[in-house]
Amino acid sequence: MALHGREAELKELGELVDGPGDRSGVVIRGEAGIGKSALVAQTADAASVAGLRVLRTTGAEAEQNLAYAGLHQLLYPVRAGVAELPAPQRDALRTALGLADGASPSAYLVGLAALTLLAEEAAAKPLLLVAEDAHWLDRASADVLAFVARRIENEPIVLVATVREGADSPLLDAGLAPMVLDRLAADDAADLLDAVAPRLAPAVRTRLLTEAAGHPLALTELPSALADFDGVDPVLPLTERLERTFTARVAGLPEATRTALLVAALNETTALAETLAATETLVMSVVEPDIFAPAVEARLVELSAGTVTFRHPLMRSAIPAAAAPDERRRVHLALVEALQDQPDRRAWHQAAATAGPDETVAAELERTAERARYRGGAAAAIAALEQAARLSKPETRTGRLLKAAELAVESGRRETAERLVHAANPAGATQRATASRLLSEFEDGVREDPARVAELAATAQAVAADGQCDAALRILWSAAMRCFWTEPGPAARQALLDVADALPVPAGDPRIVAVTAYVAPFERGRDVLEKLKELAARTGADPEVDRYLGSAALQVGAFDLAARFSAAAAPGLRAQGRLGALPRALAVLAWSRVRLGDLAGAVLAAAEAARFARETGQPFMSGLATAVQAEIAALRGDHKQAKTLAAEAERTGLAAGARPVLVTVQLTRGLTNLSEGRFEDAFADLRRPLDPADPTYQLALRAYCVAELAEAAVRAGRTDDLRDVLAELECLDSPSPALHIGLRYARAVLDPSDERFAEALGADLNGWPAERGRVHLAFGEWLRRQRRVVESRTHLRTARETFDALGMTAWAERARRELRGAGESSPNRGPDAREKLTPHELSIAQLAAEGLTNREIGQRLYLSHRTVGTHLHRIFPKLGVSSRADLAATLKTLEG
Repeated sequence: MALHGREAELKELGELVDGPGDRSGVVIRGEAGIGKSALVAQTADAASVAGLRVLRTTGAEAEQNLAYAGLHQLLYPVRAGVAELPAPQRDALRTALGLADGASPSAYLVGLAALTLLAEEAAAKPLLLVAEDAHWLDRASADVLAFVARRIENEPIVLVATVREGADSPLLDAGLAPMVLDRLAADDAADLLDAVAPRLAPAVRTRLLTEAAGHPLALTELPSALADFDGVDPVLPLTERLERTFTARVAGLPEATRTALLVAALNETTALAETLAATETLVMSVVEPDIFAPAVEARLVELSAGTVTFRHPLMRSAIPAAAAPDERRRVHLALVEALQDQPDRRAWHQAAATAGPDETVAAELERTAERARYRGGAAAAIAALEQAARLSKPETRTGRLLKAAELAVESGRRETAERLVHAANPAGATQRATASRLLSEFEDGVREDPARVAELAATAQAVAADGQCDAALRILWSAAMRCFWTEPGPAARQALLDVADALPVPAGDPRIVAVTAYVAPFERGRDVLEKLKELAARTGADPEVDRYLGSAALQVGAFDLAARFSAAAAPGLRAQGRLGALPRALAVLAWSRVRLGDLAGAVLAAAEAARFARETGQPFMSGLATAVQAEIAALRGDHKQAKTLAAEAERTGLAAGARPVLVTVQLTRGLTNLSEGRFEDAFADLRRPLDPADPTYQLALRAYCVAELAEAAVRAGRTDDLRDVLAELECLDSPSPALHIGLRYARAVLDPSDERFAEALGADLNGWPAERGRVHLAFGEWLRRQRRVVESRTHLRTARETFDALGMTAWAERARRELRGAGESSPNRGPDAREKLTPHELSIAQLAAEGLTNREIGQRLYLSHRTVGTHLHRIFPKLGVSSRADLAATLKTLEG
């Protein structure tokens, strides 16, 4: 009856269940009691009739601190399929659900396991996933459901979630179609009231319609409390009035039933046996399920299959609210007794029953936090630590709050981390240093005052003096990252170096190498490069170390090593489900590969970096990856796309002054203007990053666009300006491969001669094909203008073939034009097979060509293997192939 006036919404949900199309599901929003549950129940019934299997989970306010409680509820009916999952996914999911011991699982690996399990089940029978009261789901479960929702592409799976208006949930940003439920129109409200209470007196009916104001739950529940409508208006919010209605019904029940209801309301689960056991402790006699019979008759609860369920969440909150504090305390203690084999739940109930400091209870909560963290439930661990701090003595309170803040930082919860740090009120030097570091971890300090770097140097020095070397290194790394995104100035950089030099850490420690590279990419470049070459033999041992070293190599212009380290880091980070760190490694990989000319590899890394950075809430990494995508578009000659992406990246980077984003945007614009013949504009674009007063200035990256700047300067007639720039860069005294490749090219085009070009070509350009092609092109152009046409053709032909192979369309077309001027025609190059695919499709095609199965590809890209199969069916016709063998041959031909 509560579905009066919801015909349009029912039709929309029915169409979604019949055939989801491009949508993975719906999130229904509305105030409490607006009819979300009734709508979902009707949809679930229709889905069952239509042959779908319905899996449900319902958020409960009391369960928010139990990691993966909601996911356990959803997957319990299909738990047998967990055994068939690939080993890493199986172990992660079993550990998360508390079914086995294992290494602390990544939330993303748990998400992939859930996706794979659900996809397998859906292959046998389409699925409707229902997540009611998603705003009350524990955060770990909500994150997994959001992860799944984003990746339901071609699976016969639909997700329907409900969220209370004004509440938050990760599912709101998971790509689900929004459906907002408003109150019923006047006619629909009247029809519903007449159906529920057909014999109301006209005056009462009018008053009820006015009071309910189209609210479905009020229309169905308030008629049973007509005594409340005596003409006196208590001016209460509607939900509070409904709660009073429910508690008024409770007041008339037998005392034993009231006790059982309070136990059921404070119990996290709907398990009838647990509630009865705790009730027995309180009433000191054996109780049976029929203790709830009066509550069932009063339409407060429903009993079924060993569960006791409240008919509406408002009832569950109203009953404890009406109870005295001492009553609630006694119930929590009874639940402690009833849950002897469940230490985490016992700890929470013990805490709820404890008013003042109690180190025993606090310590148990801290152990609960550790178990939650071990299972990958960061949000639950944070909540347990915060509750433990509330029950702690002053000497242990601060440490527990800072530990909770550390977890909040690791899981990307900025507001939570800041609140916890401020609440901790740290006193000692070490605690203050930890608090200081935690507050600046987010966004790598991009939005902070650059003077903060000098403060961090002093903090690191104080912590190191206290004998905490590892903590000092963490602070130094945090400060070094700021030197990448912002520019703190030479004094702050030197202060960081002084602290790093004084630490009792081997010079080859990857952390020190990375810090040094970020802080002093030129002054210490020689030492860093030597250490990187020594460490290159050990890639693959630790993905986090490889990520650090890839970033270090980028700073010193060793793009070949940067690509090598970052490529080694990515698989390990994927396998561990560390999708927060993965975009960072992929962005370095993409930036480096573009500079090396490997556009095919760069386009995949950049697309994946942008996608995961957005998903993990890292706007500046997303901006950097987008800027790299813009550069790729410019090199391919897609200038419209390059300009669009550059503008998008600039919007991200400009307001916060994220310099690596901005310098990459300027490089893109310089390349675009060069291709379009606007050489003065190109020079202006590429000159800006070399000006310390410009927001695009980035100490390291400014030196790695010398070839493009030289090209623009010579063609714009700005040779004197170029000489000044080269004189400045030559003073850096750095062994940077990228810098010296650029300087040799610049000297050759500035003062061209056979000797200059021979010097540029004679350098070690193994692994730098784009730079070699650039020199051949410039040499050929100069030779043709010297009327040495026959000699020019060899170099121009080499340049054309190089750029064609690399997909650098704009440069290849320039080589073609020059060849025509030298009297030699070139065949037109159509788009190759790789350019016919989206980056997502290309990554799947390349992995398939390497021999990976659909399941292995899915694990690598965090997709279900059935989605991979669907993509391959689309890819084959685009490339004109019919098998994996043909696919491998086609892509191999392109690479050759």
